[in-house]
Amino acid sequence: MAAASVYAVALVLAPTADASRFIRIGIYDDAEILYGNPDYVFPILQQISTKLIRANLRWGGPNGVANTKPGNPSDPADPAYDWTAYDRTVLRARAIGAEVMLSIVGTPSWANGGRGWNVAPTKAIDLRRFAVAAARRYSGTFTGPEGRLPAVRLWLAWNEPNNPVFLKPQYSRVGSRWVLRSARDYARICNSVVAGVKSVQRKARIGCGVTAPRGNNNPNSSRPSSSPIAFLRALKAAGARGFDAYAHHPYYGTRNETPSTPPPPGKRGQAPTAVTLGNFQVLTREVQRLYGNVRLWVTEYGYQTNPPDRLFGVSYAEQAAYMREAYLKLRRDPKVDVFVWFLLRDEARLGGWQSGLYNRRYVRKDAREVFEQISTGRIR
Repeated sequence: MAAASVYAVALVLAPTADASRFIRIGIYDDAEILYGNPDYVFPILQQISTKLIRANLRWGGPNGVANTKPGNPSDPADPAYDWTAYDRTVLRARAIGAEVMLSIVGTPSWANGGRGWNVAPTKAIDLRRFAVAAARRYSGTFTGPEGRLPAVRLWLAWNEPNNPVFLKPQYSRVGSRWVLRSARDYARICNSVVAGVKSVQRKARIGCGVTAPRGNNNPNSSRPSSSPIAFLRALKAAGARGFDAYAHHPYYGTRNETPSTPPPPGKRGQAPTAVTLGNFQVLTREVQRLYGNVRLWVTEYGYQTNPPDRLFGVSYAEQAAYMREAYLKLRRDPKVDVFVWFLLRDEARLGGWQSGLYNRRYVRKDAREVFEQISTGRIR
């Protein structure tokens, strides 16, 4: 099993001359996969031939592994740690033949003076030690309460750090000017996860960036955020390094946008600040300019449906067509290896997301069949 797992990861990450022949499609839905009923959810994931599952590995905050400060933070067996949901997920994933990609996110209150889970840790070494513990637990050699745990070879650092929901503050004032504080903080986060995981798993593949599709670049707004390209450039200047892939979430902006529709221009006719699938090549070029031959991962994407979302949703047929179009578009980009769909099942609250392959009653949408066709290689 371990040899097969390494081979599968090698296929996912293998570069090609003119297209990503081995791009894999996956699912990201923590509510269902991490915290739902595994006896119900994992057979469904198997039915649709899921080969990749993304999950947030929460260091701190809600459902955090380390909300109590560990005595030996690099030891995954430290009694302060609670890995229950993640052990169950990686074991269930192995049983259905799926890889897991873990995204380390969230700061425990003890690591940043109680400023909130979405504020960077005061000391980068604390995050690095947690990454070491996580990489050891999911190295393929660690034995948990239910037996030996499978290896996790794909990792992400945080989630949407250019969005204040996930990392704040976005800006801070230095003298008479504003600086993009989130990029500086995130460079430390990225480097800590890379160093920690790689110290245990030299051949693991780690994605940084994990950026949201848009931002206002306005420190004086009521909700300051950073656009993907501005964030990427600031991240490079802040010294982020060592990662294998740059991850991004190229969501559409209005329900009239298809995966091929460019985002609207910026103010006064300037270039768009958003990076969606419609102008994804902008990100591809900039990542290559700044970081050379790193890979590109789309670690979150989806279209909401109407019903139930009448404002932002598209029809079931359009959602299915757009999934297919998005996959084929990304497959033509030789830098892209990973395409993760959000969600498996619609969220319950209408203000949440309704981009699932199933509605709330677990009735299939058309996109469910397209997902299975992609996973089994019937769409090429």
